Amino acid sequence: MKKYEIHRNMPVVALLSLGYLITVLIGTILLLMPFASKTGSTSFIDAMLTATSATCVTGLTAFDTAAHFTLFGQIVILCLIQIGGLGFMTIITLFFMIIKRKIGIYNRTVMMQSAGSYSISSVPKLIWRIVIGTLLFEGIGATILARALWQEYGNRAVYLGIFHSVSAYCNAGFDVFGTGSLSQYSSNPAVLLTIMFLIIVGGLGFLVWGDILDCRFKFSKFQLHTKIVLVATLFLIFVPALLFFVFEFTNIGAKSAYAEMAFGDKVLNSLFLSVTPRTAGFYTVDMAKLSPSGQLLTDILMLIGGNSGSTAGGVKVTTMVVVMATLISSARNQEHIVLFKRNVGNKVVRQAVSLMIAYLSVILLSTMIIGSYEPFDITQIIFEVISAIGTVGLTMGLTEHAMIPTKIIITFLMYIGRLGALTLFDLILRNKNNSIVQKPEGKVLVG
Repeated sequence: MKKYEIHRNMPVVALLSLGYLITVLIGTILLLMPFASKTGSTSFIDAMLTATSATCVTGLTAFDTAAHFTLFGQIVILCLIQIGGLGFMTIITLFFMIIKRKIGIYNRTVMMQSAGSYSISSVPKLIWRIVIGTLLFEGIGATILARALWQEYGNRAVYLGIFHSVSAYCNAGFDVFGTGSLSQYSSNPAVLLTIMFLIIVGGLGFLVWGDILDCRFKFSKFQLHTKIVLVATLFLIFVPALLFFVFEFTNIGAKSAYAEMAFGDKVLNSLFLSVTPRTAGFYTVDMAKLSPSGQLLTDILMLIGGNSGSTAGGVKVTTMVVVMATLISSARNQEHIVLFKRNVGNKVVRQAVSLMIAYLSVILLSTMIIGSYEPFDITQIIFEVISAIGTVGLTMGLTEHAMIPTKIIITFLMYIGRLGALTLFDLILRNKNNSIVQKPEGKVLVG
């Protein structure tokens, strides 16, 4: 009885935090096994970094996954990616549903917050949609990738197709090619378009796909959240792709490292550069060779990330849209924020602004700490920090060559990124003695 009461009285954010922590620890133990690595040994810090990266669907590691880990180690990483992508509460709730155990209000509330549902009653339906949708999209992706890789790898193409389909759909960015992510496929439309499709589908979120199905693809009937996500996602794919094309694949760019590519490959890789930072971590070109403008654009996309209730990280698309809409409304001296003829509540605005400030604060603090002792320049450090907290996985090589304190910070940033910075702050700064007495209003000048 006491255990039950402790469980029920535990804050939702605490339960989610504990669930991911336990998953990371189990993954760390499994990756420490001698038969998990080809060398027979992995340091605790590197095993924990990898387990956290997989569970938090990031992709940052201290070494190449294919070169260091055995098949057992790779399968452990794949399972952690799948758990992290779906969310451990989805797995637990699905188990309860399979054994026909009643799902209580508390568990439904946790699941609702974890998956991004609007109502408690819709949780069972949402769970089945998540599971069926995940298996469907990952299955389609694995089939296409296996066929595209069959001539080169033979029977192993099946495993490669499954691994990279799950990794892409969960926005993880792990690969087992051992040749620099997808750089060898920079001219292969079948591979890159499939990976992009999986990243986008996973990054849209389960709630968005459910709304699209319920409304039978009629945009006018979509919920406000879905409309914002779809329009913003299209903008964040094609506008950055055009900018990447100019910065990296023409002689206008400061470095022009990829100006000699064929035109079709330029277009394909521009789109891939636009999609993968939100928040998959695959790459076809060396991030360190991008122009300063291209690197900054990548930083922005990594910070934005995918959508709420999806496999992606970052501050989320809707957060950025609400923050920008707030800025525009303030400039116009408008009292209300209106999007698609719907008013956005003040509570949502406060959450969006708070989340943005929280992420920026953690990024700046982490950058200052790492920059105080690491020999890397500020561009590399900021890139790696944003990649970690945005659960992206793109790297300029810092994580691989970082000191132990930096690896611990990167690990912590990935954990924060998966939970959400506001979740962590809510857990740490929770105040149970909220006063209902309204204080006198004071005047403050800003701007």
